[in-house]
Amino acid sequence: MKKTVSQATSLSGTVDLPADKSISHRAALLSALGEGSSRIAGFPEAADPQSTLSCLRQLGVDTEWREADGSLRIEGRGLDGLEAPDAPLDCGNSGTTMRLLAGILAGQPFESTLTGDASLRARPMERIAAPLRQMGAEVALTDGGAPLRISGTDRAGPLRPIEYELPVASAQVKSCVLLAGLFAEGETTVIEPVRARDHTERMLGLSVTTQDGARHITARGGVPPRTRPWSVPKDFSAAAFFLVAASIAPEGDLHLPGTGMNPSRNAFLDVLRAMGADIDAQHERTKGSEPRADLTVRPARLQGVQVGGPRIPNLIDEIPVLAVAGTCAEGRTEVRDAAELRVKETDRIAAMAKGLRALGATVAPFEDGLAVDGPQPLTGADVNSQGDHRVAMALAVAALAAEGRTTITGAEAAQVSFPGFWDELERVTGG
Repeated sequence: MKKTVSQATSLSGTVDLPADKSISHRAALLSALGEGSSRIAGFPEAADPQSTLSCLRQLGVDTEWREADGSLRIEGRGLDGLEAPDAPLDCGNSGTTMRLLAGILAGQPFESTLTGDASLRARPMERIAAPLRQMGAEVALTDGGAPLRISGTDRAGPLRPIEYELPVASAQVKSCVLLAGLFAEGETTVIEPVRARDHTERMLGLSVTTQDGARHITARGGVPPRTRPWSVPKDFSAAAFFLVAASIAPEGDLHLPGTGMNPSRNAFLDVLRAMGADIDAQHERTKGSEPRADLTVRPARLQGVQVGGPRIPNLIDEIPVLAVAGTCAEGRTEVRDAAELRVKETDRIAAMAKGLRALGATVAPFEDGLAVDGPQPLTGADVNSQGDHRVAMALAVAALAAEGRTTITGAEAAQVSFPGFWDELERVTGG
């Protein structure tokens, strides 16, 4: 699918953001492991969370969409109630589905296989296989990735609790180990030297302590998640595209209500403000375990920034659109320590460098990041998302600042996380 985006003179109105993808995955998985019925308000239609639901259904979990209040009901099966799937579990494009579900399946008394699309099959899975093997699960990979076959507790007995220090900052790996810890005999502790997204420990209510600057998160085996109503905030990562779009527009006033404000997720907000962005957060509140606020953003004169070090895991998904902000900022914007971008849905460093160069930007890619010089006059061109949802949306934001018209091939990739993106973009630009 191709989308053509024209230069915009103004962005105004209220953006209808999707529900937070990361929290939605976890709410569905924890509800499935609970004992009783849970209800999730605002579960998104995005492809990634729907992949999680599809896999849960294959495992015998009953789900029901309730039209009356727009909520999703999930009937929990408890820690011991999942059923052996009769076919490989297709995780689509969702690394979160695959990595978190692997932790749960490691504790099951049956064999299962996890697979996905070509992009997901190319992503590294040894990072979850290693700790799961330490816990006693048998995990077989295919060339270091998926399909992966998991033989849990049917052969070796219950999982062993471990203390595991994360070699890379990864919320997915952390969550995989903690979820597996629910099926271990004893306490499993993940040591996190650099803080990553903390949704899992928040939602499970786990014990978290700090020792020598590292977070120690502990899950106790045999304790199922409690059933509860979940209210999912709007996705901050989806909001990021509109925060940049409105910041670089000549005119406008854009509102993003109910946006998730988890401090382990919103470092990008601090970066944009450091660049000079005019962003107000109002009506800050916490509902359930997650904070949220209503954001308002207006055009601003941006300055280049240098970003790296321990804050990178907190804004890794927003780096593609940060590069777009850099093309409109005074001076150089440089990102380092972000080699993880090379193994996302695509090589996002290479994809953004290619796309922005096609629009006329000066971009220097590094093995662990990139640098963008600005401000630069951009000109409409033909660009390609490389099948990556965040690249597709970031290039659309760049197109709003480019003279003429830009055609984005692979625009359908946005469906993975933000099904209504193109409609929302057209509406707030008056296009």
